[in-house]
Amino acid sequence: MELSSEKKPANFLPPLLGYMHQDPPVIRTLNTLPPAWDRSGIFVANLFSLFFGNQHQTQDLCAEVGRLETYGGRLIPILGLIFKGAGPNLVVLEQEPDRRLFEYFTNELGLELPQMAVLPHHHYESLAQAAAGRADAADLIEQLSQIPAGWVDGFVTDESLQYLARESGHQTLNTRQGSYEGNHKVMLHHFLAACDLPTFTTHLAETREDIDRARAQLCHAGYTRAVIKTAIGASGVGLWQMATEGDGIEIPDYCFHEGACLVQGWLDDKIADVNRIYSPSVQLFVQPDAVHLYDLTDQILGLDSVHEGNLSPPLWVDSDPDTYEELGSWLHGRGYRGTASIDFHVADRTGGREVRVCEVNARVTGATYPALLARHMAPGQAWLMRNLRFDPGIPPDQLLERMDGAGILFKLGGANQVLPINFNVHPEEGVTKGQFLCLAPDIEAAMALLEKTCSVLPVTDTFDRD
Repeated sequence: MELSSEKKPANFLPPLLGYMHQDPPVIRTLNTLPPAWDRSGIFVANLFSLFFGNQHQTQDLCAEVGRLETYGGRLIPILGLIFKGAGPNLVVLEQEPDRRLFEYFTNELGLELPQMAVLPHHHYESLAQAAAGRADAADLIEQLSQIPAGWVDGFVTDESLQYLARESGHQTLNTRQGSYEGNHKVMLHHFLAACDLPTFTTHLAETREDIDRARAQLCHAGYTRAVIKTAIGASGVGLWQMATEGDGIEIPDYCFHEGACLVQGWLDDKIADVNRIYSPSVQLFVQPDAVHLYDLTDQILGLDSVHEGNLSPPLWVDSDPDTYEELGSWLHGRGYRGTASIDFHVADRTGGREVRVCEVNARVTGATYPALLARHMAPGQAWLMRNLRFDPGIPPDQLLERMDGAGILFKLGGANQVLPINFNVHPEEGVTKGQFLCLAPDIEAAMALLEKTCSVLPVTDTFDRD
């Protein structure tokens, strides 16, 4: 049976600029860094706030990812590439970082690192709840007030971030509304449909009964699988895949925290006329006067479509990527500013290639770190980023020594080497996981370099999620 779609998919995305009012130009700076902000940056690593107060969804994220508070360390090597004002930058982390990488970043890579402060999440969260908890941030606010002309930003902009900015005499880079709407999947779907752009076959559901009815409709349309997406989600949390027939899986109440969720037909290479599926992701820098497209990557996804890494350039690209750049205008129109990504679904079918938008991420994403570092350290080279888990854990110093001894630790001007971005450190076990960026002349060489890294370090059998 032919699969139906709300909007007939095209071989290529038509331009969006004609649908937007006063759209800024979309500038391609592929393989080079986009222009940075001319202000200092105060970035709060509020990863526990990704879901704008949806506590149960946040608990699921922590259960899936593990030591979430250690991920803020990925900001340290890239903040100076985003903010280049007259004063220092500062990153506010949720726990004290392991500092063994810092000497490598400064002495070997020549990166300018930000100042650092620590504000545990429970203190951060209290800033939006009651004046009684705000004394815990008094010293931090005083420190922030000493930074001249700084933007305050975070993974999301919420009430606590706005409080820190207001009390320290700064402005947030984004409004809460711009941050929220830029990540809202249901709003994005309505926009795509209104502009007559390709969408997945989609139903909106406000209850579990609505989900079951949508599954039945998708089954009648020829789909064997459906995917349910919350309006706000990240790192695979808020996304469930199930059969369109029979009993469905249990969906938690937080699926409807923002109202309706999306129930969409799942399109993969198990469909008879689908030959291959790709998952490209465009890396963007959204500024007031322009949207900069600075990297085109392929996402590496796990079995449940969970992000595990990225590579650039995509092996499948055989044409100029004009078809992927225009949705930055949608982000700009929501009022969002800063780094972002747009994830696409590309299906090679018997009748041609179909391109659909999966989601827009209005934040620093798992691809932001490697893309910025690769374009700064090795413009024009290929790169591959993977999350490596270690069993047993390894002391940070020993990890760096092993890489250096094997000749794979990235040095300025080097080729075929690996740049460790961040260590997820357990206080007793050492580095249990880390993010590693392989830089090489081409993807095949980067993959070979990853294999060598796995032979040098005590890496587990499988790669890890982001």
